Amino acid sequence: MYRLIPFCVATLLMVACSDAPADRDSSSAHAVNGTDTSDALIHPEWSRNAVIYEMNVRQHTPQGDLRSAMLDLARIKQLGVDVIWLMPVHPIGEVNRKGGENSDNYLVQPGSASLGSPYSVRDYKALNPDYGTWQDFDAFVNMAHDYGLKVIIDWVANHTAFDAVWTETAEGQGYYLLDDEGKIQPPTGTDWVDVAQLDWERGAENGLYTAMEDAMLFWVRDHDIDGYRCDVAGKVPTPFWDRVRRTLEREEPEVFMLAEAEEPEHHGRAFDASYAWEFHHITNQVAKGSMNADSVRDYLNREFERFPASAYRLNFITNHDENSWNGTVAERYGDANRAMAVMCGTLFGTPLVYGGQESEMNKRLRFFEKDTIPWGDYRAMSFYRILHDLHHRHPPLFNGEFGVRPVQLVQEGDVLFFERASEGTSVKVVINLSDKLVEFQPEGLDGYKATFAHQSSSKEVWEPWSFEVFVKKDA
Repeated sequence: MYRLIPFCVATLLMVACSDAPADRDSSSAHAVNGTDTSDALIHPEWSRNAVIYEMNVRQHTPQGDLRSAMLDLARIKQLGVDVIWLMPVHPIGEVNRKGGENSDNYLVQPGSASLGSPYSVRDYKALNPDYGTWQDFDAFVNMAHDYGLKVIIDWVANHTAFDAVWTETAEGQGYYLLDDEGKIQPPTGTDWVDVAQLDWERGAENGLYTAMEDAMLFWVRDHDIDGYRCDVAGKVPTPFWDRVRRTLEREEPEVFMLAEAEEPEHHGRAFDASYAWEFHHITNQVAKGSMNADSVRDYLNREFERFPASAYRLNFITNHDENSWNGTVAERYGDANRAMAVMCGTLFGTPLVYGGQESEMNKRLRFFEKDTIPWGDYRAMSFYRILHDLHHRHPPLFNGEFGVRPVQLVQEGDVLFFERASEGTSVKVVINLSDKLVEFQPEGLDGYKATFAHQSSSKEVWEPWSFEVFVKKDA
Protein backbone atom coordinates (compact mmCIF):
# COMPACT_ATOMS: atom_id res chain seq x y z
CA MET A 1 0.00 0.00 0.00
CA TYR A 2 1.82 3.11 1.20
CA ARG A 3 4.04 4.08 4.11
CA LEU A 4 4.00 2.21 7.40
CA ILE A 5 5.13 3.80 10.63
CA PRO A 6 7.88 1.37 11.68
CA PHE A 7 6.95 -1.23 14.22
CA CYS A 8 8.13 -4.71 15.13
CA VAL A 9 6.36 -7.65 13.57
CA ALA A 10 6.96 -11.18 14.79
CA THR A 11 7.74 -13.61 12.01
CA LEU A 12 5.00 -16.19 11.55
CA LEU A 13 6.32 -19.64 10.80
CA MET A 14 3.41 -22.05 11.28
CA VAL A 15 1.28 -23.10 8.32
CA ALA A 16 -2.39 -22.58 9.08
CA CYS A 17 -4.73 -25.53 9.33
CA SER A 18 -6.74 -26.40 6.23
CA ASP A 19 -10.49 -26.31 5.77
CA ALA A 20 -12.38 -28.90 3.76
CA PRO A 21 -10.76 -29.62 0.38
CA ALA A 22 -12.09 -28.13 -2.81
CA ASP A 23 -12.98 -30.19 -5.84
CA ARG A 24 -10.84 -29.19 -8.79
CA ASP A 25 -9.09 -30.47 -11.85
CA SER A 26 -5.35 -30.59 -11.23
CA SER A 27 -4.45 -31.72 -14.73
CA SER A 28 -3.30 -28.25 -15.81
CA ALA A 29 -1.62 -27.19 -12.58
CA HIS A 30 1.24 -28.39 -10.45
CA ALA A 31 1.07 -29.37 -6.78
CA VAL A 32 3.77 -27.79 -4.65
CA ASN A 33 6.39 -29.96 -2.98
CA GLY A 34 5.70 -32.63 -5.59
CA THR A 35 2.56 -33.78 -3.77
CA ASP A 36 -0.52 -34.14 -5.95
CA THR A 37 -3.35 -34.22 -3.41
CA SER A 38 -6.86 -32.82 -3.54
CA ASP A 39 -5.96 -30.01 -1.14
CA ALA A 40 -2.39 -29.08 -2.05
CA LEU A 41 -1.58 -25.59 -3.20
CA ILE A 42 -1.31 -26.00 -6.95
CA HIS A 43 0.47 -23.38 -9.02
CA PRO A 44 -1.19 -22.58 -12.35
CA GLU A 45 0.71 -24.26 -15.15
CA TRP A 46 0.99 -20.95 -17.00
CA SER A 47 2.74 -19.34 -14.02
CA ARG A 48 5.89 -21.46 -14.02
CA ASN A 49 7.94 -18.86 -15.94
CA ALA A 50 5.64 -15.85 -15.67
CA VAL A 51 6.78 -12.22 -15.48
CA ILE A 52 4.46 -9.67 -13.83
CA TYR A 53 3.75 -6.10 -14.94
CA GLU A 54 2.21 -3.62 -12.49
CA MET A 55 -0.10 -1.12 -14.19
CA ASN A 56 -0.98 2.13 -12.43
CA VAL A 57 -4.16 2.80 -14.40
CA ARG A 58 -4.54 6.38 -13.17
CA GLN A 59 -1.07 7.34 -14.39
CA HIS A 60 -0.58 5.02 -17.36
CA THR A 61 -2.14 7.33 -19.96
CA PRO A 62 -3.19 10.99 -20.09
CA GLN A 63 -6.82 9.85 -19.91
CA GLY A 64 -6.14 7.64 -16.89
CA ASP A 65 -8.70 5.02 -17.82
CA LEU A 66 -8.92 1.40 -18.90
CA ARG A 67 -10.05 2.10 -22.45
CA SER A 68 -6.88 4.05 -23.24
CA ALA A 69 -4.63 1.69 -21.26
CA MET A 70 -6.02 -1.19 -23.28
CA LEU A 71 -4.42 0.29 -26.39
CA ASP A 72 -1.00 -0.28 -24.81
CA LEU A 73 -1.45 -4.01 -24.22
CA ALA A 74 0.20 -5.02 -27.49
CA ARG A 75 3.36 -3.11 -26.58
CA ILE A 76 3.35 -4.48 -23.04
CA LYS A 77 3.08 -8.00 -24.42
CA GLN A 78 6.19 -7.29 -26.52
CA LEU A 79 8.02 -6.45 -23.31
CA GLY A 80 7.86 -10.14 -22.47
CA VAL A 81 5.43 -10.08 -19.57
CA ASP A 82 2.67 -12.55 -18.82
CA VAL A 83 0.54 -11.01 -16.07
CA ILE A 84 -0.98 -7.54 -15.80
CA TRP A 85 -1.48 -6.51 -12.18
CA LEU A 86 -3.93 -3.62 -12.03
CA MET A 87 -3.66 -1.35 -9.02
CA PRO A 88 -7.05 -1.03 -7.25
CA VAL A 89 -9.88 -0.35 -9.67
CA HIS A 90 -12.62 0.24 -7.08
CA PRO A 91 -14.39 3.51 -6.25
CA ILE A 92 -12.40 5.62 -3.77
CA GLY A 93 -13.87 6.92 -0.52
CA GLU A 94 -14.47 10.64 -0.01
CA VAL A 95 -14.54 10.82 3.80
CA ASN A 96 -11.00 11.54 5.06
CA ARG A 97 -9.73 11.41 1.48
CA LYS A 98 -6.08 12.34 1.11
CA GLY A 99 -4.79 14.79 -1.47
CA GLY A 100 -1.77 16.90 -2.25
CA GLU A 101 1.83 15.97 -2.77
CA ASN A 102 3.42 12.76 -1.53
CA SER A 103 5.55 14.62 1.00
CA ASP A 104 2.80 17.07 1.98
CA ASN A 105 -0.48 15.19 1.82
CA TYR A 106 -3.57 16.26 3.73
CA LEU A 107 -7.24 15.44 4.16
CA VAL A 108 -9.47 17.11 1.61
CA GLN A 109 -13.12 18.09 1.79
CA PRO A 110 -15.78 15.90 0.16
CA GLY A 111 -16.25 17.01 -3.42
CA SER A 112 -12.60 17.98 -3.82
CA ALA A 113 -10.94 17.42 -7.18
CA SER A 114 -8.24 15.36 -5.45
CA LEU A 115 -8.43 11.73 -6.51
CA GLY A 116 -7.27 10.15 -3.24
CA SER A 117 -5.57 6.85 -2.57
CA PRO A 118 -6.74 3.92 -4.69
CA TYR A 119 -6.21 1.80 -1.57
CA SER A 120 -9.18 3.51 0.13
CA VAL A 121 -11.91 1.25 -1.23
CA ARG A 122 -15.53 2.37 -1.04
CA ASP A 123 -17.18 -0.63 -2.69
CA TYR A 124 -15.49 -3.98 -3.34
CA LYS A 125 -18.04 -4.95 -6.00
CA ALA A 126 -17.96 -1.75 -8.05
CA LEU A 127 -15.65 -0.13 -10.59
CA ASN A 128 -14.13 3.32 -10.20
CA PRO A 129 -16.05 5.45 -12.75
CA ASP A 130 -12.86 7.41 -13.45
CA TYR A 131 -11.52 4.23 -15.05
CA GLY A 132 -14.56 3.59 -17.23
CA THR A 133 -17.57 1.31 -17.36
CA TRP A 134 -17.98 -2.39 -16.72
CA GLN A 135 -17.97 -2.78 -20.50
CA ASP A 136 -14.56 -1.10 -20.57
CA PHE A 137 -13.20 -3.33 -17.82
CA ASP A 138 -14.44 -6.50 -19.49
CA ALA A 139 -13.03 -5.35 -22.83
CA PHE A 140 -9.65 -4.78 -21.16
CA VAL A 141 -9.64 -8.27 -19.66
CA ASN A 142 -10.78 -9.86 -22.91
CA MET A 143 -8.12 -8.10 -24.96
CA ALA A 144 -5.44 -9.03 -22.45
CA HIS A 145 -6.53 -12.65 -22.69
CA ASP A 146 -6.46 -12.42 -26.48
CA TYR A 147 -2.79 -11.38 -26.21
CA GLY A 148 -2.08 -14.31 -23.90
CA LEU A 149 -1.87 -12.08 -20.83
CA LYS A 150 -3.42 -12.84 -17.45
CA VAL A 151 -5.06 -10.09 -15.38
CA ILE A 152 -4.93 -9.86 -11.60
CA ILE A 153 -6.29 -6.96 -9.58
CA ASP A 154 -5.13 -5.36 -6.37
CA TRP A 155 -7.24 -6.39 -3.38
CA VAL A 156 -7.27 -4.36 -0.17
CA ALA A 157 -8.77 -6.72 2.41
CA ASN A 158 -7.40 -5.21 5.62
CA HIS A 159 -9.38 -1.97 5.54
CA THR A 160 -11.93 0.07 3.59
CA ALA A 161 -12.76 3.72 3.10
CA PHE A 162 -14.53 5.36 6.03
CA ASP A 163 -17.61 5.80 3.83
CA ALA A 164 -17.54 2.28 2.39
CA VAL A 165 -20.92 0.82 1.50
CA TRP A 166 -20.48 -1.68 4.34
CA THR A 167 -20.76 1.18 6.85
CA GLU A 168 -24.29 1.90 5.62
CA THR A 169 -25.85 -1.26 7.09
CA ALA A 170 -25.98 -2.67 10.60
CA GLU A 171 -24.46 -5.94 9.42
CA GLY A 172 -21.63 -4.19 7.61
CA GLN A 173 -20.87 -1.95 10.57
CA GLY A 174 -20.22 -5.13 12.53
CA TYR A 175 -17.23 -5.89 10.29
CA TYR A 176 -15.16 -3.01 11.70
CA LEU A 177 -12.78 -2.68 14.61
CA LEU A 178 -14.10 0.06 16.91
CA ASP A 179 -12.23 2.41 19.22
CA ASP A 180 -13.10 3.05 22.87
CA GLU A 181 -15.88 5.41 21.80
CA GLY A 182 -17.45 2.81 19.53
CA LYS A 183 -16.28 4.49 16.32
CA ILE A 184 -14.51 2.92 13.37
CA GLN A 185 -10.81 3.75 13.31
CA PRO A 186 -7.77 3.71 11.02
CA PRO A 187 -5.19 0.92 11.29
CA THR A 188 -3.00 1.40 14.35
CA GLY A 189 0.70 2.04 13.87
CA THR A 190 0.22 3.69 10.48
CA ASP A 191 -0.46 7.10 8.95
CA TRP A 192 -3.35 5.65 6.94
CA VAL A 193 -5.93 8.06 8.33
CA ASP A 194 -8.05 7.76 5.18
CA VAL A 195 -9.00 4.11 5.75
CA ALA A 196 -10.96 2.17 8.38
CA GLN A 197 -9.66 -1.02 10.00
CA LEU A 198 -11.74 -4.17 9.60
CA ASP A 199 -12.09 -6.52 12.57
CA TRP A 200 -10.31 -9.58 11.24
CA GLU A 201 -9.81 -11.10 14.68
CA ARG A 202 -13.57 -11.71 14.77
CA GLY A 203 -13.93 -12.12 11.02
CA ALA A 204 -15.13 -15.72 11.13
CA GLU A 205 -17.86 -14.76 13.62
CA ASN A 206 -19.03 -11.34 12.46
CA GLY A 207 -19.63 -12.27 8.81
CA LEU A 208 -16.53 -10.53 7.44
CA TYR A 209 -15.00 -13.74 6.08
CA THR A 210 -18.14 -14.49 4.09
CA ALA A 211 -18.64 -10.95 2.80
CA MET A 212 -15.02 -10.57 1.66
CA GLU A 213 -15.02 -14.02 0.11
CA ASP A 214 -18.19 -13.19 -1.82
CA ALA A 215 -16.66 -9.96 -3.15
CA MET A 216 -13.49 -11.72 -4.30
CA LEU A 217 -15.47 -14.46 -5.99
CA PHE A 218 -17.50 -11.81 -7.84
CA TRP A 219 -14.54 -10.55 -9.88
CA VAL A 220 -13.33 -14.03 -10.82
CA ARG A 221 -16.77 -15.41 -11.65
CA ASP A 222 -18.43 -12.39 -13.26
CA HIS A 223 -15.48 -10.51 -14.78
CA ASP A 224 -13.04 -13.29 -15.64
CA ILE A 225 -9.98 -12.01 -13.81
CA ASP A 226 -7.19 -14.50 -13.11
CA GLY A 227 -6.35 -13.72 -9.50
CA TYR A 228 -5.29 -11.14 -6.97
CA ARG A 229 -2.37 -9.17 -5.60
CA CYS A 230 -3.34 -8.89 -1.93
CA ASP A 231 -2.34 -5.67 -0.22
CA VAL A 232 -0.68 -5.91 3.24
CA ALA A 233 -1.65 -9.57 3.28
CA GLY A 234 0.08 -10.18 6.60
CA LYS A 235 -2.51 -8.04 8.39
CA VAL A 236 -5.28 -10.47 7.40
CA PRO A 237 -5.44 -13.91 9.08
CA THR A 238 -3.89 -16.70 7.05
CA PRO A 239 -6.93 -18.98 7.64
CA PHE A 240 -9.01 -16.50 5.65
CA TRP A 241 -6.57 -16.53 2.75
CA ASP A 242 -6.51 -20.35 2.84
CA ARG A 243 -10.29 -20.40 2.75
CA VAL A 244 -10.74 -17.88 -0.05
CA ARG A 245 -8.11 -19.61 -2.20
CA ARG A 246 -10.14 -22.82 -2.03
CA THR A 247 -13.33 -20.94 -2.87
CA LEU A 248 -11.77 -19.21 -5.87
CA GLU A 249 -10.31 -22.50 -7.13
CA ARG A 250 -13.78 -24.00 -7.33
CA GLU A 251 -14.60 -21.27 -9.84
CA GLU A 252 -11.17 -21.04 -11.54
CA PRO A 253 -8.71 -23.88 -10.79
CA GLU A 254 -5.79 -21.84 -12.17
CA VAL A 255 -6.32 -18.76 -10.03
CA PHE A 256 -3.11 -16.92 -9.08
CA MET A 257 -2.48 -15.25 -5.71
CA LEU A 258 0.31 -12.79 -4.85
CA ALA A 259 0.84 -11.59 -1.26
CA GLU A 260 2.29 -8.22 -0.41
CA ALA A 261 3.96 -9.85 2.56
CA GLU A 262 7.02 -11.93 3.36
CA GLU A 263 5.70 -14.76 5.51
CA PRO A 264 6.49 -18.42 4.82
CA GLU A 265 3.12 -19.59 6.15
CA HIS A 266 1.38 -17.87 3.23
CA HIS A 267 2.87 -20.51 0.95
CA GLY A 268 1.22 -23.35 2.83
CA ARG A 269 -2.09 -23.13 0.99
CA ALA A 270 -3.03 -19.58 0.06
CA PHE A 271 -0.44 -17.81 -2.09
CA ASP A 272 1.65 -18.68 -5.11
CA ALA A 273 3.95 -15.69 -4.67
CA SER A 274 5.11 -13.27 -2.00
CA TYR A 275 7.29 -10.17 -1.90
CA ALA A 276 11.04 -10.61 -1.42
CA TRP A 277 11.15 -7.40 0.59
CA GLU A 278 14.40 -8.08 2.41
CA PHE A 279 16.20 -8.78 -0.84
CA HIS A 280 14.82 -5.58 -2.35
CA HIS A 281 16.16 -3.54 0.55
CA ILE A 282 19.55 -5.24 0.20
CA THR A 283 19.74 -4.28 -3.48
CA ASN A 284 19.21 -0.64 -2.51
CA GLN A 285 21.96 -0.82 0.10
CA VAL A 286 24.37 -2.51 -2.31
CA ALA A 287 23.82 0.32 -4.80
CA LYS A 288 24.60 2.82 -2.02
CA GLY A 289 27.77 0.97 -1.05
CA SER A 290 26.64 0.08 2.47
CA MET A 291 26.29 -3.59 1.49
CA ASN A 292 28.08 -5.73 -1.08
CA ALA A 293 28.08 -9.06 -2.89
CA ASP A 294 28.82 -10.87 0.37
CA SER A 295 25.59 -9.42 1.75
CA VAL A 296 23.71 -10.98 -1.16
CA ARG A 297 25.35 -14.37 -0.64
CA ASP A 298 24.54 -14.27 3.08
CA TYR A 299 20.95 -13.33 2.32
CA LEU A 300 20.47 -16.27 -0.02
CA ASN A 301 21.33 -18.68 2.78
CA ARG A 302 18.58 -17.16 4.93
CA GLU A 303 16.12 -17.05 2.04
CA PHE A 304 16.49 -20.70 1.14
CA GLU A 305 16.34 -21.84 4.76
CA ARG A 306 13.21 -19.84 5.47
CA PHE A 307 11.07 -20.30 2.35
CA PRO A 308 10.10 -23.58 0.67
CA ALA A 309 11.41 -24.29 -2.80
CA SER A 310 7.82 -24.17 -4.05
CA ALA A 311 7.41 -20.49 -3.14
CA TYR A 312 7.45 -17.91 -5.91
CA ARG A 313 9.30 -14.88 -4.54
CA LEU A 314 8.63 -11.53 -6.21
CA ASN A 315 11.78 -9.58 -7.11
CA PHE A 316 11.77 -5.95 -8.22
CA ILE A 317 13.75 -2.73 -8.30
CA THR A 318 10.64 -0.55 -8.16
CA ASN A 319 6.88 -0.58 -7.67
CA HIS A 320 4.23 2.04 -6.92
CA ASP A 321 5.24 2.38 -3.26
CA GLU A 322 8.97 2.53 -3.89
CA ASN A 323 8.58 5.05 -6.70
CA SER A 324 6.25 7.42 -4.88
CA TRP A 325 7.65 7.23 -1.36
CA ASN A 326 11.29 6.15 -1.54
CA GLY A 327 12.49 7.46 -4.88
CA THR A 328 12.86 6.65 -8.53
CA VAL A 329 15.10 3.89 -9.83
CA ALA A 330 17.66 6.54 -10.79
CA GLU A 331 17.55 8.10 -7.32
CA ARG A 332 17.93 4.83 -5.45
CA TYR A 333 20.22 2.86 -7.77
CA GLY A 334 21.96 5.34 -10.05
CA ASP A 335 24.25 3.57 -12.50
CA ALA A 336 23.59 0.25 -10.74
CA ASN A 337 19.97 0.02 -11.89
CA ARG A 338 20.40 -2.46 -14.73
CA ALA A 339 22.81 -4.64 -12.76
CA MET A 340 20.18 -4.87 -10.03
CA ALA A 341 17.47 -5.66 -12.56
CA VAL A 342 19.59 -8.50 -13.95
CA MET A 343 20.17 -9.83 -10.46
CA CYS A 344 16.43 -9.68 -9.71
CA GLY A 345 15.66 -11.42 -13.00
CA THR A 346 18.19 -14.25 -12.79
CA LEU A 347 19.24 -14.99 -9.20
CA PHE A 348 15.93 -16.41 -7.96
CA GLY A 349 12.24 -15.61 -7.92
CA THR A 350 9.62 -14.03 -10.16
CA PRO A 351 10.44 -10.72 -11.91
CA LEU A 352 8.19 -7.68 -11.59
CA VAL A 353 8.18 -4.59 -13.82
CA TYR A 354 6.36 -1.41 -12.79
CA GLY A 355 4.82 0.68 -15.56
CA GLY A 356 7.36 3.28 -16.69
CA GLN A 357 10.34 1.14 -15.76
CA GLU A 358 10.78 0.18 -19.40
CA SER A 359 11.32 3.89 -20.11
CA GLU A 360 13.66 4.27 -17.12
CA MET A 361 11.20 6.82 -15.77
CA ASN A 362 12.94 9.29 -13.46
CA LYS A 363 9.85 10.79 -11.88
CA ARG A 364 8.17 10.18 -8.54
CA LEU A 365 4.53 9.76 -9.45
CA ARG A 366 2.02 11.55 -7.22
CA PHE A 367 0.14 9.02 -5.14
CA PHE A 368 -3.10 10.92 -4.49
CA GLU A 369 -3.37 12.96 -7.69
CA LYS A 370 -3.28 12.56 -11.46
CA ASP A 371 0.31 12.46 -12.74
CA THR A 372 0.87 10.80 -16.12
CA ILE A 373 3.93 8.61 -16.75
CA PRO A 374 6.43 10.35 -19.08
CA TRP A 375 7.01 7.47 -21.49
CA GLY A 376 9.62 9.04 -23.73
CA ASP A 377 11.29 6.60 -26.11
CA TYR A 378 10.93 3.38 -24.06
CA ARG A 379 14.71 3.23 -23.99
CA ALA A 380 14.90 0.15 -21.75
CA MET A 381 12.38 -1.94 -23.74
CA SER A 382 15.06 -3.97 -25.49
CA PHE A 383 16.96 -4.58 -22.25
CA TYR A 384 13.90 -5.91 -20.42
CA ARG A 385 12.76 -7.92 -23.41
CA ILE A 386 16.10 -9.76 -23.40
CA LEU A 387 15.95 -10.27 -19.63
CA HIS A 388 12.41 -11.64 -19.73
CA ASP A 389 13.24 -13.85 -22.69
CA LEU A 390 15.91 -15.50 -20.54
CA HIS A 391 13.29 -16.17 -17.87
CA HIS A 392 10.87 -17.64 -20.39
CA ARG A 393 13.25 -19.81 -22.40
CA HIS A 394 15.55 -21.39 -19.84
CA PRO A 395 14.03 -23.79 -17.27
CA PRO A 396 16.72 -23.23 -14.62
CA LEU A 397 15.43 -19.65 -14.28
CA PHE A 398 11.77 -20.61 -13.87
CA ASN A 399 9.75 -19.64 -10.79
CA GLY A 400 9.85 -21.51 -7.51
CA GLU A 401 10.19 -25.27 -7.71
CA PHE A 402 10.00 -25.16 -11.50
CA GLY A 403 13.45 -23.56 -11.55
CA VAL A 404 16.72 -24.37 -9.81
CA ARG A 405 18.30 -22.51 -6.93
CA PRO A 406 21.64 -20.84 -7.72
CA VAL A 407 25.05 -22.29 -6.94
CA GLN A 408 27.63 -19.67 -6.01
CA LEU A 409 30.79 -20.14 -8.11
CA VAL A 410 32.81 -17.64 -6.07
CA GLN A 411 32.36 -17.22 -2.34
CA GLU A 412 33.74 -13.73 -1.74
CA GLY A 413 34.60 -10.45 -3.40
CA ASP A 414 32.64 -7.80 -5.28
CA VAL A 415 31.63 -10.05 -8.16
CA LEU A 416 28.56 -12.24 -7.91
CA PHE A 417 29.16 -15.31 -10.09
CA PHE A 418 26.56 -18.03 -9.95
CA GLU A 419 25.08 -20.88 -11.97
CA ARG A 420 21.58 -22.28 -12.36
CA ALA A 421 21.49 -25.49 -14.35
CA SER A 422 18.91 -28.16 -15.23
CA GLU A 423 17.46 -30.12 -18.13
CA GLY A 424 20.51 -29.73 -20.35
CA THR A 425 20.71 -25.97 -19.88
CA SER A 426 23.24 -24.05 -17.82
CA VAL A 427 22.95 -20.34 -17.09
CA LYS A 428 25.94 -18.57 -15.52
CA VAL A 429 25.69 -14.95 -14.44
CA VAL A 430 28.45 -12.46 -13.64
CA ILE A 431 27.57 -9.15 -11.94
CA ASN A 432 30.05 -6.60 -10.65
CA LEU A 433 28.22 -5.34 -7.56
CA SER A 434 30.49 -2.37 -7.01
CA ASP A 435 31.21 1.10 -8.34
CA LYS A 436 34.81 0.29 -9.27
CA LEU A 437 36.75 -1.66 -11.86
CA VAL A 438 37.21 -5.27 -10.79
CA GLU A 439 39.69 -7.79 -12.15
CA PHE A 440 37.85 -11.07 -12.50
CA GLN A 441 38.21 -14.00 -14.89
CA PRO A 442 35.12 -16.23 -14.87
CA GLU A 443 36.01 -19.87 -15.38
CA GLY A 444 34.17 -22.73 -17.02
CA LEU A 445 32.57 -20.76 -19.83
CA ASP A 446 33.72 -22.81 -22.82
CA GLY A 447 30.77 -23.26 -25.14
CA TYR A 448 28.69 -20.56 -23.44
CA LYS A 449 27.12 -17.68 -25.34
CA ALA A 450 26.92 -14.15 -23.91
CA THR A 451 23.39 -12.73 -23.87
CA PHE A 452 23.89 -8.99 -23.51
CA ALA A 453 27.34 -8.93 -25.18
CA HIS A 454 28.63 -6.53 -22.54
CA GLN A 455 31.54 -8.80 -21.73
CA SER A 456 33.07 -11.83 -23.39
CA SER A 457 34.09 -14.82 -21.32
CA SER A 458 37.75 -13.88 -21.84
CA LYS A 459 37.46 -10.42 -20.27
CA GLU A 460 39.45 -9.94 -17.09
CA VAL A 461 38.38 -6.40 -16.12
CA TRP A 462 34.75 -5.65 -15.34
CA GLU A 463 33.42 -2.10 -15.41
CA PRO A 464 31.47 -0.76 -12.41
CA TRP A 465 28.03 -2.37 -12.24
CA SER A 466 28.67 -4.41 -15.40
CA PHE A 467 27.05 -7.79 -15.94
CA GLU A 468 26.66 -10.64 -18.36
CA VAL A 469 24.50 -13.73 -18.62
CA PHE A 470 26.10 -16.77 -20.28
CA VAL A 471 23.97 -19.64 -21.56
CA LYS A 472 24.95 -23.12 -22.71
CA LYS A 473 22.59 -25.76 -24.00
CA ASP A 474 23.55 -29.39 -24.49
CA ALA A 475 23.09 -30.64 -28.03
